[in-house]
Amino acid sequence: MRLTPILALAATVALMSGAATAAPSADLPAAIYADPAPDAAHPARMAVLHVPSHGLAINGVAYLAAGAGPHPTVVICHGLPGNEKNLDLAQAIRRAGWNAVTFNYRGAWGSPGAFKFAQNPEDADAVLAYVEDPANAAALGIDVKRVVLIGHSMGGWVTVTTAAHHPELFGVATYSAADMSRLAGAPMATRVHEMADNMEALAGVTPESMAAEVVGAAGPHPFAKAVDGLKALPYLGLTSDDGLAGDTDALVAAIRAAGGTKVSTMHAATDHGWSDHRIALEAMIINWLATLK
Repeated sequence: MRLTPILALAATVALMSGAATAAPSADLPAAIYADPAPDAAHPARMAVLHVPSHGLAINGVAYLAAGAGPHPTVVICHGLPGNEKNLDLAQAIRRAGWNAVTFNYRGAWGSPGAFKFAQNPEDADAVLAYVEDPANAAALGIDVKRVVLIGHSMGGWVTVTTAAHHPELFGVATYSAADMSRLAGAPMATRVHEMADNMEALAGVTPESMAAEVVGAAGPHPFAKAVDGLKALPYLGLTSDDGLAGDTDALVAAIRAAGGTKVSTMHAATDHGWSDHRIALEAMIINWLATLK
């Protein structure tokens, strides 16, 4: 039975909140393994999105939960280049009664324009403005007072950078987040090598252009700069054995040092994409979402 190691993980991983430490529920959320009851009047559905962002329309998909709504909603920011779309996470979140919105940055995966790191937080801003717009929120069944931003890898940097100036957010979560300002400070040869392995499905770039552009885009926006904007928000920081845990650990420590008391952390012994811990990842996030008030 695959549930046994997952339940063991859930029972042993600590959930930290402020100065208090408590074990999370060992129960696997039903949304992980069971579809919700059908609602003929208000069925679960998908909506294709064309989100205005700086004169272009980036593409996205809204996974809309069953029920009359409005529903709390998660916006998911993918990493570099976004091979891991986190669509399994979006589906699980929807089964839990939340809407989930995924999108592609300008120049990524068919969204128009050329890809630039500096544009990614701008596009996240645009998606938040879109889902919080009263007309769009009504059409999509979104509760604008309960919007959560989540990011993976580079999307964690996008999430942290963006959430810092969105105090209206209901919560913020990252998993295996990469503080891109550290890469911006690496030697040019290191940056070029990294970009050469992470540029598929990105338009208008070369490894050299990406390596140069990340310096001005991410260098001025380290995680530490976002602390003041994050310290009042509920924040979940999930880390893995990918060499990047220190980025989140430093952010968590800084938020707590600044007086933040709504920080939760978990660590899993898995790779950057949580390849053998996807169910555990979904459970951690869904259980955390259920704690938000």
